Amino acid sequence: MDFKALAHSTLEHIKNKSSVVGIIGLGYVGLPLAAAAASAGFKTIGLDIDKKKSEQLNSGISYIDAVSSDDVKRLTSSGHLSSTADMSHIKQCDVLVICVPTPLTSQREPDMRFIESTGKTIAKHMHRGQTIILESTTYPGTTKEFLIPILETSNLRSGVDFFVGFSPEREDPGNRDFGTVTIPKIVSGEGVEASKIVAEFYSAFIKKVVPVSSTATAEAVKITENIFRAVNIALVNELKTVYDAMGIDVWEVIDAAKTKPFGYMAFYPGPGLGGHCIPIDPFYLTWRAREFDITTRFIELAGEVNRGMPAYVIHKLEEALDRRIGKSLGRSRVLVLGLAYKKNVSDIRESPAIKIIELLEKRGAEVDFHDPHVPEVPAMREHMELVGRKSVAITPENLSAYDAVVIITDHDGIDYEAIGKHARLIVDTRNAMKNRKVSGFLEKA
Repeated sequence: MDFKALAHSTLEHIKNKSSVVGIIGLGYVGLPLAAAAASAGFKTIGLDIDKKKSEQLNSGISYIDAVSSDDVKRLTSSGHLSSTADMSHIKQCDVLVICVPTPLTSQREPDMRFIESTGKTIAKHMHRGQTIILESTTYPGTTKEFLIPILETSNLRSGVDFFVGFSPEREDPGNRDFGTVTIPKIVSGEGVEASKIVAEFYSAFIKKVVPVSSTATAEAVKITENIFRAVNIALVNELKTVYDAMGIDVWEVIDAAKTKPFGYMAFYPGPGLGGHCIPIDPFYLTWRAREFDITTRFIELAGEVNRGMPAYVIHKLEEALDRRIGKSLGRSRVLVLGLAYKKNVSDIRESPAIKIIELLEKRGAEVDFHDPHVPEVPAMREHMELVGRKSVAITPENLSAYDAVVIITDHDGIDYEAIGKHARLIVDTRNAMKNRKVSGFLEKA
């Protein structure tokens, strides 16, 4: 079968949903994607090296907030969704989507180990006619210059024997208005045929696809989205420190500024950036730009401002303890409120709360945390000393035992009334206590 006939056959199988879909990496991106493909009628195989994930999913148990256990049970019982840690099942798949992590090294450079190892694994098992799509956020050029050469160690050739595309994930954990199916999907492929196939695949279960001209463009789209947020958050974080010195409430400033119906978009300050995207993705571009002898000063400055916010919170807490309670930070008991990186989710990746806890304990403070979405600190690649710690209950007795409560994540399900009533000192980094009664001392940070 020649290449054009192969492309036509692949398109027809996707259209009639006889293609078998494999999702590699069943985390916050991969599992919702697998559920969406399976719900659309594709036989979907979830692949993850973590056997525990496969066992949970095959038992009808979800470990991701965005996908309910009821959905998993429905999809597994219908035969549309299965999961395995056995990567030889790649052979059964017609479409493979890579959803693995892309962290940074300790030198803040792209850590490509997971894409590289996944590409090598696919190359061992792939067959002619497969479509491989990368969703992991990365620097422009990754798909063409990094992934394809690895896949071609199979002795098959992109654009001759198989199809390759890139479609950046746009998941927003905790967003009740938009999910996998309703978020417009950027799609791209290496060559005309691959572009059509990738667009057809996602169109089968996502309401709107947005084709772009190349995989490098699609890679740049995702990085641009996250740089936009990182830079604007850095701006308001810097404004917070400036206005605080002037005795001006930055939250009141933002609330007033956003009444302008044009020319302004509200961003809010916080204790630092968290999640897998915004603290990491901009540095993929700064690293790539250096290869072209370009310095990304604006992006790097934003990163510097955002990385400095946990230390700013510690400084504000230390000042408040000394001024309000008459106690040094190193002799204090502190309750960190919220471990997740954003409200109403359980995701603690890159959470500023982790850094703040570490900084507090290095200073000698005794620290606990409360988070209704994180009853126990899960396994992490770093910060192993925190793994297994349990969330403490919000009770009058517990609250009165702490010298300060520091609000890091403003979950909706937290008893702020009890905190306002029983906490001696509240340091609020999220404006969560706005319009709430506070019996003790309140400081904004």
